[in-house]
Amino acid sequence: MELVESTWTEAAEAETNLAVLPVGSTEQHGPHAPLGTDVFTARAVARAGVDRTGEEVLLGPTIPVGIAAEHRHFPGTLWVTPDTFRAYVRECCESVASHGWDRVVLVNGHGGNVDALREICGTLTRSGTAYAVPFTWFDAVDPGDVEMGHAGPVETSLLRHLDPDHVRTDRLEAAAEGAADRWGEWQSTVNLAYDTTEFSENGVVGDPGTGSAELGATLLDAAADQLADLLGVVASRDHSRPDRK
Repeated sequence: MELVESTWTEAAEAETNLAVLPVGSTEQHGPHAPLGTDVFTARAVARAGVDRTGEEVLLGPTIPVGIAAEHRHFPGTLWVTPDTFRAYVRECCESVASHGWDRVVLVNGHGGNVDALREICGTLTRSGTAYAVPFTWFDAVDPGDVEMGHAGPVETSLLRHLDPDHVRTDRLEAAAEGAADRWGEWQSTVNLAYDTTEFSENGVVGDPGTGSAELGATLLDAAADQLADLLGVVASRDHSRPDRK
């Protein structure tokens, strides 16, 4: 059941305690992919995973702005501070849990959100408000010979599968020419760069032209399967903690 499409009376009739909240970001994805890439991909994986469970699951709205100050030099990028993000997402989960959907999976599409989401879920679980876990879709798939990058072949492939119009294919060559080979600028295992513009001319990492819609379909299938499996475990897992005193 999609919450934004439901009435409150329909929501009241939902026979589940399991909810999924997609979490994305509105940020630059090179000259070829839209600012909403992480929103589109997180939402698509969440929907596909929920559909594959065969059980009733509440699908909440997608949170569209995340921790993305590293991309702020590129016009259109939006971001909030980590403190604001943690508070906002935590309170969204608390409101979901208040209606009885107190097992929550956050489906994430942005690397900058990862650490904060893990912290949020731990706080919610330890407080007894909800049992919450984060799921970052691109960490759950094996893209084969291509690298994840940023606005690279993995994300671009999934976009091409979801809606070819999302990708400006006439700009793929330019995207590759201005791209970095890897994320960051490394020395002695330390990333010296804090912002994308320090190491990538156009915000891209990797060659997006090496992907395909076919790869995108494979990635969506794999991510949806992994999410469906996770939802099954979260729905039934005993997360109580025995007293060791």
